[in-house]
Amino acid sequence: MSRKHLKSELRRQALAARDAIGAEARIEASLEIDRIGAREIALQPGVVVSGFWPIRTEVDVRPLMYSLRERGARLCLPVVADKTTIIFRELVRGAPMVETGFGTAGPGPEAQVLDPELMLVPLAAFDTTGHRIGYGAGHYDRAIANLHEKGIEPRLVGVAFAAQEVESVPSESHDIALSAILTERGLRPMPETKTR
Repeated sequence: MSRKHLKSELRRQALAARDAIGAEARIEASLEIDRIGAREIALQPGVVVSGFWPIRTEVDVRPLMYSLRERGARLCLPVVADKTTIIFRELVRGAPMVETGFGTAGPGPEAQVLDPELMLVPLAAFDTTGHRIGYGAGHYDRAIANLHEKGIEPRLVGVAFAAQEVESVPSESHDIALSAILTERGLRPMPETKTR
């Protein structure tokens, strides 16, 4: 099986496992992720944190985002700027939300564009080495590469349900590993791996 087909099959399996989690259990797990992340994610006041508005059966990271804001974080959300690029617009209290692509919402074009220093990264599947499988479009890979070009090395915290873990994600030398994985079972720092 080719690397591409293997990733596609692992994505399918992990998303099926996520979809099988009942709605109430997803809410409880998301609240546990908030409790753990709010306590264990190291954060300096003023740090720019990107989150994401959940789609389908994703972890709801909004409680965690608000907890991090209470600790002094500046929040931003991804917005599809064109078909291949995402940018991050600041999320401030009371700002109107607009459709921002892929069935999600975010701040409108009047919001300030920020460069995140800590990214809560959505994913379809992950493994114990910190490699992830996204949804296949490569938006986050390109966004992280763009930040690296600016000299910014964001901490990458993958956020998912524990059921989305797979044995091994096929990876190549250029793939960017996550700094940590946050699930309802805890925050797991990843082993030091090549990140660029």
